[in-house]
Amino acid sequence: MFQDFPLGNPCGVPYDSVMQHATVGMALDLLDSVKGPQTTVQTPFVWPNGMGWRANYMRVDESNIEQLRREGRERREGQAKRRSQGRGRSN
Repeated sequence: MFQDFPLGNPCGVPYDSVMQHATVGMALDLLDSVKGPQTTVQTPFVWPNGMGWRANYMRVDESNIEQLRREGRERREGQAKRRSQGRGRSN
């Protein structure tokens, strides 16, 4: 089943339980009805701003490079702190 949504949102828009339940239901129905391999069905759902999410997906340029560097540094520092406290990897 294919749903053209941003990475990390395979079942639908966060907190939209109606969409999420419908998506899972469609996937289960597909498992029951598929006749063979390489069968793909696209859901009818659309991300709230259409395909607008694609414009910024994985974008790295002068407008956001410093923010990305800062967020990466903070993430690495947090991981190092957790490791030193014996907590291992973060999820």
